[in-house]
Amino acid sequence: MAGPPRLTVRPLGPGDEPALETFLVRHADSSMFLRSNAWRAGLADRGAALQGSYVAAFADSAIVAVAAHYWNGMVILQAPEQAGTLARAAVAHSGRDLRGFAGPWEQVEAARTALEATDRAADKASRETLYALPLPDLAVPEPLATGRWSCRHAYPEEEDLLTGWRVAYDREALGATDGPTLREESHADIVLIRRERADFVLEVDGLPVAFAAYNARLPDIVQIGGVWTPPALRGRGYGRSVTAGALLAARDAGAARAVLFTDNPAASRAYEALGFRRAGEYGLVLLTAG
Repeated sequence: MAGPPRLTVRPLGPGDEPALETFLVRHADSSMFLRSNAWRAGLADRGAALQGSYVAAFADSAIVAVAAHYWNGMVILQAPEQAGTLARAAVAHSGRDLRGFAGPWEQVEAARTALEATDRAADKASRETLYALPLPDLAVPEPLATGRWSCRHAYPEEEDLLTGWRVAYDREALGATDGPTLREESHADIVLIRRERADFVLEVDGLPVAFAAYNARLPDIVQIGGVWTPPALRGRGYGRSVTAGALLAARDAGAARAVLFTDNPAASRAYEALGFRRAGEYGLVLLTAG
């Protein structure tokens, strides 16, 4: 009696995109970084933004698990099996420093153990709730639906403001330490987000009051991240509305689904009010630099 097919592990490269997509689409809600980056930047790794070194496990000719080590040092996983093995292989293949992990919670834990990173200091190490929303079911907040508030892309002159907001978000939500490096990285994030037209600003009475972005995007599905309202402006529904505005833009462009993940109870309540429902557990580990 034949046993299960023997797994083989190898790096991916140009030409492997269809096999990768065939596998990842079966795990679409928790594979947004992998799918979006591969779609936008391909499978070659020259160290540019969104590029990474991909390693996959195959059963016969079909991919059954994958890990990628990206330009920013993050290991991203969709590896129902062999998560530790693939994480080690991706880091070895890329040759770059390890900055963190993201993916389904149990896979992140397995990869962190395999790379002997469980004892390394981390700015954030969280078990987050993964949420999903069919966009036809989006509940649009009344001020946005009636036009009292508006959601738009940022203006060029708002880049410094958004960089400051990004620094504040990274400090509060991701545990980052303020300083020149964080400000440089936050500015680079904002530049990339704006270049991709993935940025959304909520405007109330002529003033920008909240921000949201797509941190991963495909024609059929978007992932929301980086939602930020300055502390003095919270409690007014701005975060929920800027998220809704980004989702309306995605729906108008043809997307049918949205996902996000969070460990913030207040944010969870806001997202659930928009119609998001729990779809799993997601892990996010950001290792402390140095």
